[in-house]
Amino acid sequence: MSRDIAAVEAEMKGIRFRAWHGEHYVTLAELLVRLGSFVLDLTWRVEFDEIVDPRCAEMERRSADVGMDTLTLLSLTTPFLQLIDAEARGFAGDELMVVLTEFDSSSWDVRAVDERVLSDLRPHYPDAEAL
Repeated sequence: MSRDIAAVEAEMKGIRFRAWHGEHYVTLAELLVRLGSFVLDLTWRVEFDEIVDPRCAEMERRSADVGMDTLTLLSLTTPFLQLIDAEARGFAGDELMVVLTEFDSSSWDVRAVDERVLSDLRPHYPDAEAL
């Protein structure tokens, strides 16, 4: 049986960085691509506090029960989709592996079970700070 999700989240390490880098907004699609093979086989559950685009409702619908695969999530986030208050949780089976949280279109929190994921992201987002 999998461990309690709240316990796993409490043990995760994380980073926070600005969602805007000059004129460039870091999209969920960009994060998924940067996370690469680590997230490729995960199943995603996505929730939004604010639905800003019909694709957001579609993501919530598709991830409501068993979740959706990474490629489906990626297809729903491109082209450019700016999120407001959203959270995407990636699971390997029943085990939570990564949490991507977007706050008010201004910052991203990335928390992961494997700290190497964070190390791989830091060079792309030099303003990243530990959570």
